[in-house]
Amino acid sequence: MPRRLTTTVVSLCALATAACSDASQEPRAAVDRGVPVIVEPLRFEPARTRAEAVGTSRAVLSAELYPAASGEVTSVNFEPGQFVREGDILVELDSRKETLAVEQAALQLEDAERLYDRYRRSAESGAVVPTTLDAAKTAAELARVDLGRARIALEDRTIRAPFDGHAGSTDIDRGDRVTPETPITTLDDRGHLFVSFDIPEIFIGELAPGDDARLETWGASAPRVAGRIVDIGSRIDPQTRTFAVRAKVDNSDDRLRPGMSFRVAVELVGEMYAVVAETGVQWGTDGAYVWSVSDGKANRKAVRIIERREGYVLVDGDLDSSDIIVVEGVQRMRDGIDVSFDMPRLADERVAQPGITPAGGGTSTTLLN
Repeated sequence: MPRRLTTTVVSLCALATAACSDASQEPRAAVDRGVPVIVEPLRFEPARTRAEAVGTSRAVLSAELYPAASGEVTSVNFEPGQFVREGDILVELDSRKETLAVEQAALQLEDAERLYDRYRRSAESGAVVPTTLDAAKTAAELARVDLGRARIALEDRTIRAPFDGHAGSTDIDRGDRVTPETPITTLDDRGHLFVSFDIPEIFIGELAPGDDARLETWGASAPRVAGRIVDIGSRIDPQTRTFAVRAKVDNSDDRLRPGMSFRVAVELVGEMYAVVAETGVQWGTDGAYVWSVSDGKANRKAVRIIERREGYVLVDGDLDSSDIIVVEGVQRMRDGIDVSFDMPRLADERVAQPGITPAGGGTSTTLLN
């Protein structure tokens, strides 16, 4: 074989050997680097359930006023919607007889006390027997009771405001005759309102006095208001399978009225669960699972879906706050496979997870905000 041909063959063999060597080293380097993925640090949030209901309001103090006695109306001293103070006289009835009865009872009491005082002085000298003195004392006490009864009857001829509030409308006019069954008006202290609504029994124990409630009326321009739960019913209605809840709403600006209906929303806070991006949750024959990274290797962990939210889900499983979860590249995952990832924003926006040494380079990490 010519010498030039021999040299050419040797050179080709050397090149082929070098090429084979490079080809064998390239996949090994790729394996050493691991499968590149995007990960997120795991965080925990409480499960939240939004319960909605329709509620009806009433004033914190509300009363329907009726006269305590029958009689003729002599004066109506309020206008519908007027704000009145506690003790203000709203309606007066003819009280001439009751006034005379008070005067008569006062005279009888004065006479009975004068007679008792005379007997008491005479008893000191022995001129009056003890039984006569006791009878005079009893008569004076009875006269005092009669005077008190007469004063109450006179007081019943006026209907007063039992508390500060806004008076309602009335059908009573001067000259009308009324009885204890005749409604005079309503009175509402609407500085605060109670809004009562029903919640399904499955939420019993998840609400407590002091929890917040959001309320809004059904009008397009109606304001939203914040309420606070003040009491919870002690029984479940066997017909509706619900329990009663009452919230208190501030109405110091007087925009709301007793009797209005409200759309009520209550956020129910449950147990703490791991938060995972939707892209990180996979499904297999045995249910949902996620891939976590530990010591540069992928680990498959079974989870149970608790709640879905926009862009992420709450899951329950064998997870803790030191886990980091694969959210992109999950299709290439196998249990125990080497994984490379990069978390350049972790130090800036999250507390670095102990024991994690990121590998690879240049891969951005998506964080769940």
